Amino acid sequence: QVRLVESGGGLVQAGGSLRVSCAASEMSGGVYTMGWFRQAPGKERLFVAAIGGNGRTTYYTDSVKGRFTISRDNNKNTVYLQMSGLKPEDTAVYYCAVKARLGASIYDTTPNAYRYWGQGTQVTVSS
Repeated sequence: QVRLVESGGGLVQAGGSLRVSCAASEMSGGVYTMGWFRQAPGKERLFVAAIGGNGRTTYYTDSVKGRFTISRDNNKNTVYLQMSGLKPEDTAVYYCAVKARLGASIYDTTPNAYRYWGQGTQVTVSS
C-alpha cells in the first residue's frame, strides 16, 4: 500500500503561480511513474501531467504545456507540479497518483492505469 499526501493548493489570481506537492510513502520494488490529475465540480477526472521514475521523461496534456512543469525528488519520495500562467479553467481538485505497474507507459493517461491516489488538494484561480 502506497500513501500519497498532496499539499500546496490554494487561491490564486489569474496569471499567478502555484506549486503543489505530493509526498509518497515508501514504494517497494522500484521507482514508479507518477502523475497529476484534476477534477472540476461535476466533471470527470482528467490527466494533467506524468513523470517517469528517473525524472527525465515527462508528458503533459495539451492545455497545460508551457505553463505547468512536473518534477520529482526521489530522495524525498515527492513529486511536484509547478503551475504558472494560471487560468480560471485550471480551477479543480488536483490529485497525484502512482502507476499500477513498474515500467508502465507514461503515455497511458487513463485513470485506470494508476493504482494509488492521494486525497487531492484544491486549486482555485480567480479571474
